[in-house]
Amino acid sequence: MMTKISSPAHIAFAGLVLFAGAAAATQEARAEGLGVSADAGTTGVGFHLSVPLAQTLNARFGVNYFDYSFNSSTNDVNYDAKAKLRTFDALLDWFPFANGFRLSGGVIYNGNKVEATGTPKNNGTYTINGNTYFASQAGQVDGRIDFKKFAPYVGLGYGNAVAKDQGWGFTADVGVMFQGNATTSVSNSGCTASALICSRLATDVSAENAQLNDKVHGYNLYPVLRVGVSYKF
Repeated sequence: MMTKISSPAHIAFAGLVLFAGAAAATQEARAEGLGVSADAGTTGVGFHLSVPLAQTLNARFGVNYFDYSFNSSTNDVNYDAKAKLRTFDALLDWFPFANGFRLSGGVIYNGNKVEATGTPKNNGTYTINGNTYFASQAGQVDGRIDFKKFAPYVGLGYGNAVAKDQGWGFTADVGVMFQGNATTSVSNSGCTASALICSRLATDVSAENAQLNDKVHGYNLYPVLRVGVSYKF
């Protein structure tokens, strides 16, 4: 999740062009059948379908899913957070050797997001942007982190789910999803204090959003590490 790329949209477009070129070459595809794989890793639990396109080239399509809860904080506010991993892969796997090693690239639909709810301190107060509010009057503080929906992907891997006489096999991926900088949103609802206090709270919540944005800024590469098993029909 670390470095910035200059033009992910151009890379994504190039990936789509590559897919179009591969589709045009399907007349040379092997009649090897299809392969499926199940894996787990940093993208959650995933299922993929591999389709042979040429002697050393497969298309791979998959879905990945997982939810997990954790605690996080900015300088002022503690949060109960939940990460929701939702990605869909459209990849090309190139096998330059006969040992199962592969180079992969393509486009991922990135539905990953983080949703969070602020938790008051033990004395029932929030401290937001240096100001203290009673939770019973301030209402609920919610945060959300989203990412660009289409992310280029490059990586290395092992395993060919449609290799001749494959049957059961092992699969692994190590790569990077170029997800871009996150978009953050912090809001509050249910303020029952005076109009003046609620107005100041709204200003402080905006400052809290700026803190959250600073915290996640720059995490625009998402590491993809996963292992699993495959089966050829």
